[in-house]
Amino acid sequence: MWEILQKDFYGELPDEREMTYAAIRGMLETLNDPYTSFLEPEIAAIEREDASGTFEGIGAMVRMNEQGFLEIVWPFEGQPADKAGLRPGDVIIAVDGQSIEGYSIYEAITLIRGPEGTDVVLTVQREGVEEPFDVVVTRARIDIPLVRSTMLEGGIAYVSLFDFSSQAKEQLEETLRDLLAQNPKGLIFDLRGNPGGFLQEAVDVADLFLDEGVVLIERDAHGGENVYRSGPKGIAQEIPLVVLVNGGSASAAEIVAGAIQDRGRGILIGQRTFGKGSVQLPRTLSDGSELRVTIARWFTPNDRAIHGQGLTPDIEVGAGLAE
Repeated sequence: MWEILQKDFYGELPDEREMTYAAIRGMLETLNDPYTSFLEPEIAAIEREDASGTFEGIGAMVRMNEQGFLEIVWPFEGQPADKAGLRPGDVIIAVDGQSIEGYSIYEAITLIRGPEGTDVVLTVQREGVEEPFDVVVTRARIDIPLVRSTMLEGGIAYVSLFDFSSQAKEQLEETLRDLLAQNPKGLIFDLRGNPGGFLQEAVDVADLFLDEGVVLIERDAHGGENVYRSGPKGIAQEIPLVVLVNGGSASAAEIVAGAIQDRGRGILIGQRTFGKGSVQLPRTLSDGSELRVTIARWFTPNDRAIHGQGLTPDIEVGAGLAE
């Protein structure tokens, strides 16, 4: 087919790599499964870095805003972006003098990340400041902070987990130990907006709160079944527990919340969760691209299907009330 197009097509053809990637995406679209997906090498590399919990860059959580520019959501405390004075809401309009208007989030991140110790010049638009200005940031090796915590009035401990990448259990356990040492009366575990991550991290996090028993049931397309269980030694098994969830709580976050709910360990408060109950196996291809294939579905300890349905909280509240 490629030879025919090269010979006969009237017009400019994209390169062979671009055509190949488009053909792969077209084939995957026929599966009607948005979670079986293909990532180009540059995007796959960023995803792998983020999942590892470390990368070399400026140390900030970012998003693409409605105007198509990269916006700082949260500079990691004590990291280069924070030290350079970047603030939540700052909009990056250029990197090393190169405009990033129209760039995807991955293209922009690729320009900003780089070797530890090197400088990157970010052109920033800040609300209340008339003209854009440059900020020089010295890149560093970043350990992604996954947890935030505090003690609230009344002796209630609060901890939020942002995702289930490879350091989730380790960071959460360390934080829980610090909180529990203050003898709180109860614990709020915030999974709102948590998009999920690694299955094993979900099981390990659930194990912190649950005594011995089922965490989830996994079933594959061939009838195989795998039951994941928690052990008897979780450090937060006894403390009264509330789990906050919303429509952004997905995948691994739903595994943990569903297990806590089914096992009667705590109360879920918030809005119905996203409803992603499938498991993907990532395969790295020869050029560094990645194919993620749905290989199984998971079910809660009470054998509830979550995929496409989500979890219904024990107490449902509106988004504003849940803040």
